[in-house]
Amino acid sequence: MFSLKVAKPFLSLKSWGQWLVRKRSRIFSVFIGTTIVMLAIAIAVFSQQKVEISVLIQAIEVQQMIESGIVADFEAQNPDIHLNLIESPNASNYVEDLYTSSFLLGDSPYDLVFMDIVWTPKFAAAGWLEDLSPRVSEAELANFLTGDVNGGSYQGKLYRMPFRSDAGMLYYRQDLLEQAGFEPPETYAELIKISKQIQATTDVPWGYLWQGKQYEGLPAMFVEVLEGSGGFWVDPATKEVGLDSPEAIAALEFLTSTINEEVSPPGVTTYQEEEVRRPFQAGEAVFMRNWPYAWSLANGDDSPVQGKIAIKPMVHAPGQNSGACQGGWGFGIAKTTKHPEEAWRVIEYFASAEAQKKFVLKWGYVPSRAALFNDPDIVSKYSHYPELLGIVQKAVLRPPIAQYAQASDILQRYLSSAITGRLSPEQALQTAARETRSLLET
Repeated sequence: MFSLKVAKPFLSLKSWGQWLVRKRSRIFSVFIGTTIVMLAIAIAVFSQQKVEISVLIQAIEVQQMIESGIVADFEAQNPDIHLNLIESPNASNYVEDLYTSSFLLGDSPYDLVFMDIVWTPKFAAAGWLEDLSPRVSEAELANFLTGDVNGGSYQGKLYRMPFRSDAGMLYYRQDLLEQAGFEPPETYAELIKISKQIQATTDVPWGYLWQGKQYEGLPAMFVEVLEGSGGFWVDPATKEVGLDSPEAIAALEFLTSTINEEVSPPGVTTYQEEEVRRPFQAGEAVFMRNWPYAWSLANGDDSPVQGKIAIKPMVHAPGQNSGACQGGWGFGIAKTTKHPEEAWRVIEYFASAEAQKKFVLKWGYVPSRAALFNDPDIVSKYSHYPELLGIVQKAVLRPPIAQYAQASDILQRYLSSAITGRLSPEQALQTAARETRSLLET
């Protein structure tokens, strides 16, 4: 016989309800757990997003910074920051105009300001920069060249940390002077005398090359001759103008005499740095006023004067001191940045000995940290750096005044009028002094 098994009855309505509640509870728990995990992941991802710090820099220097490795090194040491280097035209006046326009619009896209030393007073006076003084100690600033620190300050506060320095100097053909039996010149008169004799006894056509075009390089060059004559341009403390002093007029008379006596070519009134470097490097001049960058080029393997040149501080009037125009670039923090702490970390790295050394070794720029001039690795590659330190320590600033751009424009116009023969040195500087006083009064 067959046995009949009776199946278990279906769950009761009450049991079914209890099972459903338990099932919903588990589903809800899983949902809540998943949501919490997803939120945690989102928060972690968000917290790991990099802060972007933007800065406008001349295109050529952007590439130099990248190729030197300092940008990659910074980001490796600071994985929470992305450094956005925005390329600008390779003319400093265009860069200044772009920064100025962005600040005048009221909400600059730049967190950092990479600036020429002469922009500091203007940008600081306009309220566009953060005061960096609370962020850096006096002991730390003592590691930098005095001229660089002073050039980054305005009315007793620091607004620009130095990255690389610069200073004008006198290059000369050491071989030609030795052959003619001359020591390097100390005075204006000695430079002219040596130039004329070597011009007369060799096939070197010119004695002295300098920047005479109407642009910022002209007053930069002139402040060296002005210092060497015992004169001054503008006293920033008193706003006194010294352009029409006998010392200033004598300084300009020296420059015009180099043209009138055919020590300098008539075309020098159109020369910038490269128009000066190229003929000197080709062996066509005894002396050249230029910046340190020219050393590596003039000593390149393809240079006719390789190993034949030397440098020294600029010549001066008897009883006066040499002057070297203080140049250089550094970083400030834009007042409008939303990331001042991250921006300061960028500055700290670029101002460090580590970053400056790598940049100098790669490109031959001048460091702003004094100790690096005697760093063994740097000296082994650039043997003239200890001597260069003595030159940059004599550096003088162009007037650190808020109206510097306008004052420079005035001086450029009247220096150009004098060296091209349209006005006498006395007439040119008297007029420049009068217009500069009017500028500072208003």
